[in-house]
Amino acid sequence: MSDKRFFDEMTGNDGAGKRIGAAYTEAEVRDAYGAVRSWLDSLSTRLINAKRKEAETLFRRMGITFLVYGTDESTERLIPFDIIPRVLTASEWALIERGCLQRVQAINAFLTDIYHDQEIVKAGHVPGPQVFANSRYRPEMIGIDVPGNTYAHITGIDLVRTGESEFYVLEDNLRNPSGVSYMLENREVMMRLFPDLFSGNRIAPVMDYPTRLLRNLQAVAPAGVERPTVALLTPGIYNSAYFEHVFLADEMGIELVEGKDLFVKGDRVFMHTTHGPVRVDVIYRRIDDDYLDPLAFLPDSMLGVPGLLSAYRAGGVTLANAIGTGVADDKAMYTYVPEMIRFYLGEEPILSNVPTWSLGKADDRAYVLDHLAELVVKEVGGAGGYGMLVGPAATAEEIAAYRLRILDDPANFIAQPTLSLSTCPTFTDAGIAPRHVDLRPFVLSGTSQTVVPGGLTRVALNEGSLVVNSSQGGGTKDTWVMRDQGATP
Repeated sequence: MSDKRFFDEMTGNDGAGKRIGAAYTEAEVRDAYGAVRSWLDSLSTRLINAKRKEAETLFRRMGITFLVYGTDESTERLIPFDIIPRVLTASEWALIERGCLQRVQAINAFLTDIYHDQEIVKAGHVPGPQVFANSRYRPEMIGIDVPGNTYAHITGIDLVRTGESEFYVLEDNLRNPSGVSYMLENREVMMRLFPDLFSGNRIAPVMDYPTRLLRNLQAVAPAGVERPTVALLTPGIYNSAYFEHVFLADEMGIELVEGKDLFVKGDRVFMHTTHGPVRVDVIYRRIDDDYLDPLAFLPDSMLGVPGLLSAYRAGGVTLANAIGTGVADDKAMYTYVPEMIRFYLGEEPILSNVPTWSLGKADDRAYVLDHLAELVVKEVGGAGGYGMLVGPAATAEEIAAYRLRILDDPANFIAQPTLSLSTCPTFTDAGIAPRHVDLRPFVLSGTSQTVVPGGLTRVALNEGSLVVNSSQGGGTKDTWVMRDQGATP
């Protein structure tokens, strides 16, 4: 893929194959990266290596690891961290923020609609089978009014950049979006390692995310609850994002609970404590629908709370995100989000989707099967970079095997072009070099909506790779949103 041309966010030029360092003059660097260029020029190789080792030590002490499934080796890994920040200007961020807020507003309206009047289906804008045959559509939620009509309280929107002002939505993460702990810890580590860098630049803060999240969760408590108790429900220590569950519960000052710690009585949810039962009003759940309540969903689940759905339907507890949200967290449903924006908001999308072929459609399938070597193919319910085909990087044997998977269940797949993801300067074993990045901003919805300025930047550390997922060898960076000079400090 070395023949492709990529927008480099530091230089604004073709990032393919270039090395970025002190040789770059100020004129060759975009204004947004002026301070970063000066900083890089001031760093010796010895200091860079020392700071990289210090960063790794800090992450180990913090216990920031993630779990990789399906490997024979040790599954606990330290997520790689690159100390060169990714920089966005205030105007770039304003575009991203408006687009993400618009998108989540439309998705919440869609979820309210499909569990109530189903107007968008009746109007023919979204096919009924696409909704009602979806395994994540929950008929149990039909007619249930959730506080503020908010289903997706925490949303991660994956974005890619292809040019100076070209941002595309790659996918929406609505069930249990993860990664915010890395966003926060990346900032903390950078502030520890390079405090002078922050004192000399106007960088928007991100560390108030837990406070914002807690306020949003408290705001959607059941009616009549004045001082709501919030708890975070985790599946336990073997979950890939368990570190994040612990981290967020601690930062918000709320209880981290497992299903065995909770029980339902009289349409209310309580947790066991040393002082007796305590009512829980809002549950930030990090467990998928299927495992939440063995009386309603999978009967052999040991992770959930018997009777939780009954209490939820009665309005005795709020779940974030709501049950049934996953129907919109689907790579096939993703293709209809622009139409949701037009239907519910009467607006044109601020951020465009990546062109997508749905393989359940005969014409789309025929095209994709003829161009597998050029496209990226994904399972509609896939996550973490698993189960996908990156055509330009695949062997003939891998393409042939994937073709058979598609033919066996075409509706389970979508395909997208191989985008020219932007690159950012990254420390590698060969020195500073461009590596491809994406961005996951986090949108919080309750009685109001907010986007923390920054989000999680993931970076593909392998040369030429477009796969940024940590489970596939990717790392992370701190993400800076620069304030305008007139902005409030």
